[in-house]
Amino acid sequence: MSRPLPAWLPGLAFVLIWSTGFIVGKAVVPVADTSLFLLARFALAGLMFMLAALLAGAAWPAPREVPRHLLAGALMQGIYLCAGYGAVAHGLSPSVMALLGALQPLLTALLAIPLLKELPSMRTWRGLALGAAGVGLVVLPAMRAGAPHAVSPWIVLVGLLAIVSITMGTLLQKTSIAKADIRASSAWQNAGAMLVAGTLVMVNGGPGALHWEPGATLWASLAYAALVLSGLGTWLLLALVRRGRAANAAALMFLAPPLAAVQAALLFGDHLVPLQWLGMAVAGAGVWLCQTQGRTQRAEAR
Repeated sequence: MSRPLPAWLPGLAFVLIWSTGFIVGKAVVPVADTSLFLLARFALAGLMFMLAALLAGAAWPAPREVPRHLLAGALMQGIYLCAGYGAVAHGLSPSVMALLGALQPLLTALLAIPLLKELPSMRTWRGLALGAAGVGLVVLPAMRAGAPHAVSPWIVLVGLLAIVSITMGTLLQKTSIAKADIRASSAWQNAGAMLVAGTLVMVNGGPGALHWEPGATLWASLAYAALVLSGLGTWLLLALVRRGRAANAAALMFLAPPLAAVQAALLFGDHLVPLQWLGMAVAGAGVWLCQTQGRTQRAEAR
């Protein structure tokens, strides 16, 4: 008789996969326009989920629910990734983007109170504060190194738009669309993300006018982004959000920037200073507090 998987394994798998998004984004910028790359990524991932749903005979969402699935995908993947990749491509430091990303779990916790009636406990709030502080310590040296490079405030606002977008998309996963099969829902959500990326591609002149440099780097990045990041990574995120509280699931994202810093050190030779190692430990402690919370109280309806 097979033993059940440990409860912590999906969360660990998610953060390991999600953290590699920073590396993929860095690798793609020199070889392809980010919006065109994301359009191809969403198309491949959507096709994969559609085939998986059809082969499994999964029930598809009712027509009246389809707009919600499209909107959730447009927010959680389309706007989030197009804005985030676009901001980095236009000069925003990946470390600053990572720091902005640390706002997402906090924003999720705050908005979950009025929208989902989920009131995080004090233990969760302490974990969220530690997680944000840890991410700040990890990215601070990189921010100092890039301090002389001035970035337009509009680019920073685009980065903030990415964080607000994924927050709202995450909260939407806790509404009625949570009843749908994840495979069928993900197929529709990738279609919603395609609408965002496709609009940007057409606004920028169409596929023929955008940078696209075929080669091993592009094809490997596209395959990994579609199958692993948009495929397995997003599936794990949806499963975690559906299973638990929105704030506790979002807290896992605190581990993405520290893990990305380690990956950058291994792959690109980036140097890690003691402050960054301390930040990783602090962020890990914060996530541990959030994930070991026994229960989350619900805000009473007033």
